[in-house]
Amino acid sequence: MESGSMAAPPAVGAGLGSAPGDKGLKTGALGFVSNVVIGVASTAPGYSLAASLGLVVGVTGIGLQSPAILLAAFVPMLLIATSYYYMNRADPDCGTTFSWVTKAMGPYAGWIGGWAIIVADIIVMANLAQIAGLYSFRLFGWQAAADSTTAVTIVGIVWIAIMTAICVYGIELSARTQVGLLGAELITLAIFAVVALVKVAAGDAGPNSVDPSLSWINPFAVDSTSAFVDGVLLSVFIYWGWDSTVTVNEESENSSETPGRAAVVSTFILLATYVIVAYAAQAFNGPKDLVDHSDDIFSELGNAVLGSPLDKLLIIAVLTSAAASTQTTILPTARTSLSMARARAMPESLGRIHPRFLTPHISTILMGVLSIVWYVGLTIVSENILFDSIAALGLMIAFYYGLTGFACVIYYRRELFNSVRNFVFIGVAPTLGGLMLLGILVKSCIDLSDPANSESGDSWLGLGPPLVIGIGSMLLGVLLMLWWRATGHRDFFRRRPEVVTMAELAASPATGPEV
Repeated sequence: MESGSMAAPPAVGAGLGSAPGDKGLKTGALGFVSNVVIGVASTAPGYSLAASLGLVVGVTGIGLQSPAILLAAFVPMLLIATSYYYMNRADPDCGTTFSWVTKAMGPYAGWIGGWAIIVADIIVMANLAQIAGLYSFRLFGWQAAADSTTAVTIVGIVWIAIMTAICVYGIELSARTQVGLLGAELITLAIFAVVALVKVAAGDAGPNSVDPSLSWINPFAVDSTSAFVDGVLLSVFIYWGWDSTVTVNEESENSSETPGRAAVVSTFILLATYVIVAYAAQAFNGPKDLVDHSDDIFSELGNAVLGSPLDKLLIIAVLTSAAASTQTTILPTARTSLSMARARAMPESLGRIHPRFLTPHISTILMGVLSIVWYVGLTIVSENILFDSIAALGLMIAFYYGLTGFACVIYYRRELFNSVRNFVFIGVAPTLGGLMLLGILVKSCIDLSDPANSESGDSWLGLGPPLVIGIGSMLLGVLLMLWWRATGHRDFFRRRPEVVTMAELAASPATGPEV
């Protein structure tokens, strides 16, 4: 694992600042490979495929075109990744969206952007913990425990506690853990894909096997625009998480360059993984088999493709996927709250750095505690509400990703027409990505407003529970922001938006001469 060294930071409150590199985190601890690993692991590719591919294939009019849908869903993620790259070059702050939107659009928009990251991460932790708990029992064939909500919840809590402890202990241990977990996951998915495709070619696949075709990646072969949009809506969020690589920018080598590049590379690795596995899965026994087992496509395919006991490898892939993502969800949330605390937008205690481990230990522990409380609370009330809260995730993700895209254009507005490269990469790409995600946000709100589209089917205030949870979470953020401002913390809210030029960036020691 790449590593660097840094002199011990001054005591909290004795010289630690809010600027990038001044927060007391361990600078230079992560290299490019570590950054990419964190970015890919954060998306939980194994679990994402297990839980989502069957749903995508099942959309009427998609069928064998699921690889094309996964390719189309990749486009807005890549466009937003360019925003992250260029904003990180200007401001390699671990607060990412919070810091960048504050500079470009003002403190109120920045605060809400940071809040959206925190809420989204806490919500998804409940789902990841549940999956980790469930697959821990499935790995050992203990179905009675897997069927027990209490047993699964207890093991899920243990997973959160373990990953929180690793994140507190140090960024290098976190990265080494990720290499092991992600390595096991990707190797298993690769074995599955290769074996499945070889069996298809040899005629040893399922009775409904289909020969792979390049036409499967043609988005124009989808039967209707409606089917295409519905498929993309289901697929776009399985890419969520690659931005975690940028939240560890202040702990990375060449902080203004390496994390941004790693974020872009992460999206391409995810695209390749998703498309290859989708080809193999639907070719082996046809699309209907995936639809029939849409809650977990690997539960059936694992035994058919790999046989026993090798089918356990796919259970391990999903388990390591959820565990890795649990850890890499804690990392960005803790660093977002660290940045917000240092900017005096949140309580000062959240900005403290552990004198030995050089990690934001208060923010990290609080993230773990809140995740456990959220998970246990929803499990006690109703598992349906837990699933409805997961459905609301897309609203927060689309919001803060899209906001970052627009912030990039606004921040660099004086440079947009100075070159074709600037116009395309800091103008057109972020704008298109932001508009696509805005469209997804609006369409998701419309769909989630119907109670019939919720897991429970209940109506809250005449709306679907996922929409109420999503909007309610953001309104809570607005109230907390206004309360924070009203209780004597006005300095942060007096900040004015900024604008940057390439000449200013070239003169900055943080970014260097090339932009």
